[in-house]
Amino acid sequence: MRAAYASSINPDNPLAGLTVGELNPETPTDWVSVDVRASSLNHHDLWSLRGVGLPADRLPMVLGCDAAGVDEDGNEVVVHAVIGSSDIADETMDPGRTLLSEKYPGTLAERVRVPRRNLVPKPVELSFEEAACLPTAWLTAYRMLRVRGRLPEDGSVLVQGAGGGVATAAVVLAAAMGARVYATSRDEGKRDRIAALGATALEPGARLPERVDVVIETVGEPTFDHSVKCTRPGGRIVVSGATAGYQVPVDLRRVFFLQLEILGSTMGTRDELAALLSLCVSHGVRPVVDTVFGFSEVEQAFARLESGDVFGKLVLDHSR
Repeated sequence: MRAAYASSINPDNPLAGLTVGELNPETPTDWVSVDVRASSLNHHDLWSLRGVGLPADRLPMVLGCDAAGVDEDGNEVVVHAVIGSSDIADETMDPGRTLLSEKYPGTLAERVRVPRRNLVPKPVELSFEEAACLPTAWLTAYRMLRVRGRLPEDGSVLVQGAGGGVATAAVVLAAAMGARVYATSRDEGKRDRIAALGATALEPGARLPERVDVVIETVGEPTFDHSVKCTRPGGRIVVSGATAGYQVPVDLRRVFFLQLEILGSTMGTRDELAALLSLCVSHGVRPVVDTVFGFSEVEQAFARLESGDVFGKLVLDHSR
């Protein structure tokens, strides 16, 4: 089958290891096949090409975590990317968990094979392209807000570094949940687009009109001190990434005196993906899409992802 895969590892020039061609990897025989109609890219794909979480002895490896398509019985489905033990209720807590494209072939292909429990019905209200945006970045944002962040009704949220996939999803979802949303970005153009999504857009480090219940933190070193200062007593800073550095100094006096919680968060469960799909339908939420590429344009899609000049998701339409 035709697939986009990592054929070599190059930490300095990740796109040098991206290959598009015929590949038929092996998967467990009791898994089910999905004909992929749409997929989307994540920074996880670039990290894989750099060798982070993907050692050279697993190459070639089909890339991609996100997909929507049609299963063997003709059902329209969304693929949950976390492969974990069926004996653990929260698969994100499984120490042996893995994402598609780390140990098993990913979604940037004509077909993907997964355990049957990893298939979630796709609502008819969502297109394949929209649904394919949700299983990684949007699910991560949903878990950060609702599960780990415990966002209260009529709550308040600060999203650091909006523009990327998780942060932009967090802005849209928090607004849909009825929160007052503040979001930072260094880019003036992105701040304008953030404001159009329902947030108060601010420059990094700006003073907020209030301390917030939840901070969505994916940036790390440049923003973390600001995140701590912006959190109300008893509030929560939820961390799912550190794109600009992970060695962060923390003023522990603020943490213990204000009884702040600093929480890690990774991906989400199958049930949370189903809840996210339901929320999108009930609240009329649709993913923010930067560009839809044909699968034949996958190299251009990766080049745009690497450029960093992206607002929202990059989607691949597998029909062209």
